[in-house]
Amino acid sequence: MLGKIEHLGIAVKDLDKANETYEKLLGRKPYKSEAVESEHVITSFFKAGENKIELLAATHEDSAIAKYIEKKGEGIHHVAFNVEDINAELKRLEKEGFTILNKEPKKGAHIKWVAFIHPKSSNGVLVELCQEIAE
Repeated sequence: MLGKIEHLGIAVKDLDKANETYEKLLGRKPYKSEAVESEHVITSFFKAGENKIELLAATHEDSAIAKYIEKKGEGIHHVAFNVEDINAELKRLEKEGFTILNKEPKKGAHIKWVAFIHPKSSNGVLVELCQEIAE
């Protein structure tokens, strides 16, 4: 089953400018920045109370984030949920009729296994599943 919301992902054109905006908005600096080479993005993470916000900026014009911004503009890109067993959740959600974009989880930001559910099967919202990678 899906757990709590892990973070909200926000697509941005300029990570430095977006960081400045969210620093002013939230009254704090990002606690982590990380490049995710496989997705051609660089991220910044902010805490907002118990919640997290991930800003995502493209590092390559062919990345999913660059294409998203070109089509829809900056804004909320995805909602991520914690899961205890990402493989079991992928199987469960596929049986429920959701379109799975990643049949196998991949390494994402913040030391997590991640996989995505196509927005066409979840009322227009890209859903990310996140599971901590055991160290």
